[in-house]
Amino acid sequence: MWIFTETGFISAVRKPEYPDLVTVRGRDRASLTPLANFASVDIAKSPNGDYPYRLFVDPGLFAQWLFEQAEAIDYSNFKSRIAKTRGYDYAHELGRVWSVMLATEDAESRTFDPAAIEAANLNTVCFTTTEEASNDQ
Repeated sequence: MWIFTETGFISAVRKPEYPDLVTVRGRDRASLTPLANFASVDIAKSPNGDYPYRLFVDPGLFAQWLFEQAEAIDYSNFKSRIAKTRGYDYAHELGRVWSVMLATEDAESRTFDPAAIEAANLNTVCFTTTEEASNDQ
Protein backbone atom coordinates (compact mmCIF):
# COMPACT_ATOMS: atom_id res chain seq x y z
CA MET A 1 0.00 0.00 0.00
CA TRP A 2 1.39 3.37 -0.96
CA ILE A 3 0.55 6.11 1.50
CA PHE A 4 1.14 9.82 1.19
CA THR A 5 0.81 11.85 4.39
CA GLU A 6 1.68 15.46 5.11
CA THR A 7 5.06 14.20 6.34
CA GLY A 8 6.00 12.07 3.36
CA PHE A 9 5.57 8.92 1.31
CA ILE A 10 5.68 5.37 2.67
CA SER A 11 5.01 1.89 1.33
CA ALA A 12 3.52 -0.75 3.63
CA VAL A 13 3.65 -4.49 2.93
CA ARG A 14 3.61 -7.86 4.70
CA LYS A 15 6.83 -9.75 4.05
CA PRO A 16 6.74 -13.56 4.28
CA GLU A 17 9.78 -13.51 6.56
CA TYR A 18 7.94 -11.20 9.05
CA PRO A 19 4.30 -12.38 8.84
CA ASP A 20 3.25 -10.84 12.17
CA LEU A 21 4.54 -7.37 11.33
CA VAL A 22 3.92 -4.67 8.76
CA THR A 23 7.09 -3.68 6.95
CA VAL A 24 6.95 0.04 6.20
CA ARG A 25 9.49 1.37 3.75
CA GLY A 26 10.50 4.90 2.82
CA ARG A 27 12.64 6.69 0.28
CA ASP A 28 13.83 9.07 2.99
CA ARG A 29 14.13 8.84 6.77
CA ALA A 30 11.86 11.86 7.31
CA SER A 31 8.86 10.02 5.82
CA LEU A 32 9.21 7.20 8.38
CA THR A 33 10.12 9.26 11.45
CA PRO A 34 6.56 10.11 12.61
CA LEU A 35 5.52 6.44 12.51
CA ALA A 36 8.77 5.30 14.16
CA ASN A 37 8.21 7.80 16.99
CA PHE A 38 4.56 6.76 17.38
CA ALA A 39 5.37 3.04 17.50
CA SER A 40 8.66 3.44 19.40
CA VAL A 41 10.58 1.45 16.79
CA ASP A 42 13.87 2.04 15.03
CA ILE A 43 14.32 2.91 11.38
CA ALA A 44 16.69 0.48 9.68
CA LYS A 45 18.81 1.25 6.62
CA SER A 46 18.34 -1.09 3.70
CA PRO A 47 20.57 0.37 0.97
CA ASN A 48 20.30 -2.74 -1.20
CA GLY A 49 16.48 -2.90 -1.02
CA ASP A 50 14.01 -1.16 -3.26
CA TYR A 51 13.55 1.44 -0.47
CA PRO A 52 16.62 2.62 1.47
CA TYR A 53 14.84 2.80 4.85
CA ARG A 54 12.35 0.56 6.62
CA LEU A 55 10.80 -0.21 9.94
CA PHE A 56 8.75 -3.07 11.32
CA VAL A 57 5.59 -2.41 13.26
CA ASP A 58 2.70 -4.27 14.84
CA PRO A 59 -0.33 -4.20 12.49
CA GLY A 60 -2.59 -2.77 15.20
CA LEU A 61 -0.21 0.10 15.92
CA PHE A 62 0.14 0.77 12.21
CA ALA A 63 -3.65 0.89 11.81
CA GLN A 64 -3.94 3.23 14.80
CA TRP A 65 -1.27 5.53 13.34
CA LEU A 66 -3.07 5.58 9.97
CA PHE A 67 -6.34 6.38 11.71
CA GLU A 68 -4.72 9.28 13.55
CA GLN A 69 -3.25 10.60 10.28
CA ALA A 70 -6.72 10.60 8.76
CA GLU A 71 -8.29 12.23 11.81
CA ALA A 72 -5.67 15.01 11.74
CA ILE A 73 -6.52 16.21 8.22
CA ASP A 74 -7.26 19.92 8.55
CA TYR A 75 -6.21 21.20 5.14
CA SER A 76 -8.14 21.70 1.91
CA ASN A 77 -5.23 21.17 -0.50
CA PHE A 78 -2.74 18.34 0.03
CA LYS A 79 -0.04 19.63 -2.33
CA SER A 80 -0.04 23.03 -0.60
CA ARG A 81 0.21 21.37 2.81
CA ILE A 82 3.18 19.27 1.66
CA ALA A 83 4.92 22.44 0.47
CA LYS A 84 4.62 23.74 4.06
CA THR A 85 5.60 20.51 5.82
CA ARG A 86 8.27 19.13 3.47
CA GLY A 87 9.20 22.08 1.27
CA TYR A 88 8.70 23.11 -2.32
CA ASP A 89 11.08 20.52 -3.86
CA TYR A 90 9.21 17.65 -2.21
CA ALA A 91 5.84 19.15 -3.18
CA HIS A 92 7.06 19.47 -6.77
CA GLU A 93 7.83 15.74 -6.90
CA LEU A 94 4.38 14.93 -5.48
CA GLY A 95 2.90 17.15 -8.17
CA ARG A 96 4.63 14.93 -10.70
CA VAL A 97 3.00 11.87 -9.10
CA TRP A 98 -0.37 13.64 -9.28
CA SER A 99 0.04 14.36 -12.98
CA VAL A 100 1.12 10.82 -13.83
CA MET A 101 -1.94 9.46 -11.99
CA LEU A 102 -4.19 11.88 -13.89
CA ALA A 103 -3.73 9.56 -16.87
CA THR A 104 -5.53 6.78 -14.95
CA GLU A 105 -8.90 8.57 -14.82
CA ASP A 106 -11.59 6.45 -16.39
CA ALA A 107 -13.31 7.56 -19.58
CA GLU A 108 -16.54 8.46 -17.79
CA SER A 109 -14.93 10.71 -15.18
CA ARG A 110 -15.20 13.94 -17.13
CA THR A 111 -18.20 13.45 -19.40
CA PHE A 112 -21.62 15.10 -19.25
CA ASP A 113 -24.17 12.58 -18.00
CA PRO A 114 -27.75 13.99 -17.98
CA ALA A 115 -29.07 11.05 -15.94
CA ALA A 116 -26.48 11.61 -13.21
CA ILE A 117 -27.25 15.31 -13.07
CA GLU A 118 -30.96 14.63 -12.82
CA ALA A 119 -30.35 12.03 -10.13
CA ALA A 120 -28.30 14.59 -8.21
CA ASN A 121 -31.16 17.09 -8.54
CA LEU A 122 -29.05 19.54 -10.49
CA ASN A 123 -31.60 20.21 -13.21
CA THR A 124 -30.49 23.80 -13.70
CA VAL A 125 -27.24 22.88 -15.46
CA CYS A 126 -27.01 24.65 -18.81
CA PHE A 127 -24.37 24.19 -21.49
CA THR A 128 -24.05 26.98 -24.05
CA THR A 129 -21.76 27.17 -27.05
CA THR A 130 -19.95 30.39 -27.87
CA GLU A 131 -22.14 30.79 -30.97
CA GLU A 132 -25.35 30.42 -28.96
CA ALA A 133 -24.15 32.96 -26.40
CA SER A 134 -23.39 35.56 -29.06
CA ASN A 135 -26.83 35.01 -30.69
CA ASP A 136 -28.54 35.77 -27.37
CA GLN A 137 -27.12 39.29 -27.25
